[in-house]
Amino acid sequence: MANIKLIAFDMAGTTVKDDNEVLHCFFEAAKQTGLMAYADRVNAMMGLPKKVVFQTLWADQIGAASEDYFAKVEASYDCFRTVLEHHYRTQTVAPTEGCLALFDWLRSRSIAIALTTGFYREVTQIILHRLGWDVGLDPTSYVGSAQSTIQMSVTPSEIYGNEGRPAPFMIQKAMYRLGIDDPKTVIAIGDTPSDLASARHAGCLYACGVTNGTHTQAQLANHANDGLFHSLAHFQQQLEQWID
Repeated sequence: MANIKLIAFDMAGTTVKDDNEVLHCFFEAAKQTGLMAYADRVNAMMGLPKKVVFQTLWADQIGAASEDYFAKVEASYDCFRTVLEHHYRTQTVAPTEGCLALFDWLRSRSIAIALTTGFYREVTQIILHRLGWDVGLDPTSYVGSAQSTIQMSVTPSEIYGNEGRPAPFMIQKAMYRLGIDDPKTVIAIGDTPSDLASARHAGCLYACGVTNGTHTQAQLANHANDGLFHSLAHFQQQLEQWID
């Protein structure tokens, strides 16, 4: 029986439904700013800080040494932010299959819930507010109580240099703020290769994936993992064996 104190979840595609909406927002920003973007290339970078995606794509297109590089990255990223924030303010935002039941089950066992993401803080707050998951979170530390829907929200915006995944820092920050010092009491789950890599780099007990998000079973199976699940309901079934 594992002694689990924290589950670190990704957001879009893992706990928040994403039927390729984020991908479409990337394409819209690319179209408006003259950037070439291909689905396979962008999808492979899902889970990374969003600005990094534009830096990579513009480097591919014109080279990072180009005198226009930084201006074009900023133009595309600013456009993306506008498109993305409009989407999450105006379109349906819903939890994924089994998410709320799993949250309830974890809280009943005093296991903390942290949400990590490649989104920046502003759009994360829009999503959390639309779902009601911001209730009880401190507005500056983004730490909640045992009774809050979630106990911690972390974005690259709170990490030095805005460094998100595949670095371990968001998971480690959640551990620090929640008073957890042993990564072997932490499980992380997400829907991208960078989620799995971040969990590995943080030394989590298990690095798990869901396959009803942006990546398929076959795509995630190519990356080191401790279990791939077709939904969070399926993941809960495994947790019950690991924990109870």
